[in-house]
Amino acid sequence: RTSNHSYTIYTNTPTTMKSAILATLIGSAAAFAPSAQTGTTTNLNSNTRPDLWTPTTSYQNEVGAIAPLGFFDPLGLVKDESQEKFDHLREVEIRHGRCAMLAVTGWLTTAAGVRLPGMEAAPFGFKALLMEGLPSEVRGTIPLTLMTVFCLTVFMQDSTGENAFPGDYRNGLIDFGWDKQTTEWQNRKRAIELNNGRAAQMGILGIMIHEQLGNLNDIGLPQP
Repeated sequence: RTSNHSYTIYTNTPTTMKSAILATLIGSAAAFAPSAQTGTTTNLNSNTRPDLWTPTTSYQNEVGAIAPLGFFDPLGLVKDESQEKFDHLREVEIRHGRCAMLAVTGWLTTAAGVRLPGMEAAPFGFKALLMEGLPSEVRGTIPLTLMTVFCLTVFMQDSTGENAFPGDYRNGLIDFGWDKQTTEWQNRKRAIELNNGRAAQMGILGIMIHEQLGNLNDIGLPQP
């Protein structure tokens, strides 16, 4: 520092990166905590911030409303929407979260070197989309992957109209004792899935961005 009005700029990049990663991990860890379903309040209301809106009580008590923000919709996307519209958006969020959890698991698995027999030389990350220099039998897995995505899109939905909540795709075939549990237990499990899906969406997006930036090694992940 040279005077009372000048400042020294430090460029300790590794320390700054580690601090940013630590802050991100601490913030994202809250996404894995189960949320309370009743008595959720928020200070972001129309009395203190006129540009934000106060949701109805039913929205405040929806699964996934977590402290300290409670039901967080600062843009008012569902302010004047019906319950049906809200349920549709919640179902979309759950579907994206489930796909993101699969994506994160698949990326970490292949990054660790796990491969199917005959695909030992297959790359991971974005390079897996190219499969350059590999036999046609290996490159043929790309259409299979796209077909898997198509099947998830077609079959991951309520086909019978028997869903008990958005994202319930049992279609009267699979239960595993779910209906025997209490409402509190069910809501807790739904909140865990929803929050894990939110964290996974942020996680896979971060991995994709840093892979393209070429600095995955700086955050402790292997660079393809």
